[in-house]
Amino acid sequence: KALRAIRSARSEVRHRVWSLAGENAPDTDGQVTIDLDGVLVIAHSDKQDAAATWKKTYGHHPLTAFVDHGPGGTGEPVAALLRPGNAGSNTAADHISTAQLALAQLPKHYRRGRQTLIRTDSAGGTHDFVSWLARRGRWLSYSVGMTVTEAIHEHVLKVPAPAWTAAVETNGEARDGAWVAELTGTLLDGWPKGMRLIVRKERTHPGAQLRITDADGMRITSFATNTPDRPIAELELRHRLRARAEDRIRAARATGLRNLPLHRAAQNKVWLEIVQIAL
Repeated sequence: KALRAIRSARSEVRHRVWSLAGENAPDTDGQVTIDLDGVLVIAHSDKQDAAATWKKTYGHHPLTAFVDHGPGGTGEPVAALLRPGNAGSNTAADHISTAQLALAQLPKHYRRGRQTLIRTDSAGGTHDFVSWLARRGRWLSYSVGMTVTEAIHEHVLKVPAPAWTAAVETNGEARDGAWVAELTGTLLDGWPKGMRLIVRKERTHPGAQLRITDADGMRITSFATNTPDRPIAELELRHRLRARAEDRIRAARATGLRNLPLHRAAQNKVWLEIVQIAL
């Protein structure tokens, strides 16, 4: 009951504040971007649901969601799902639950439809989560990182040179040593209709270790989106700006997310709500 009351109050206040903020509101252009990202919270004592993490630490693995305020803003926390430390990074059910909590925080007209973009790293690039986002009646926009599989790697090697387009920076200038291309064909089989798969190749910085899925000395990354009729360089830049979520998480750590101070999971769920209010 306490969680429902806090979340309901936050949603009502958010709607009011956005309406008062006018052109300074995060939806001033009629669109809202929500970034989902996981964070490891180390526990220094035994707490409910604390467990070994994939980084060989001990604690919890919450999944968070922030409304992107752009480069000049701090971001706005809209959800934090408390999970055991051994929770998977790419668990679709948890991404769905976090997205549902985040959408419930938005004004009602943003809870479905293309004007709301869900953005994640490759942990969100699963069939179940992407299908949930694109489901008929929900129609959310998405931009989710994709793991570079062997099949994607093989397709990248076959992309002809003229098909690569220079990646761009926020000022519109070409990004030095980076190019993007769109992959089509059988790679999209089994994924929701309208999904686009875009890859970027980029020269690595000196000393960087290449992975087996990299090609020709270039670092390869990929993401999927259902946004049509926009240049792939523009879409890749939009996805790359998801990195701002890391700044939001650093701010959250400094505001109470560095440690969950209570023993019971129910208490720490309330603590996560308090952290979001403090941010």
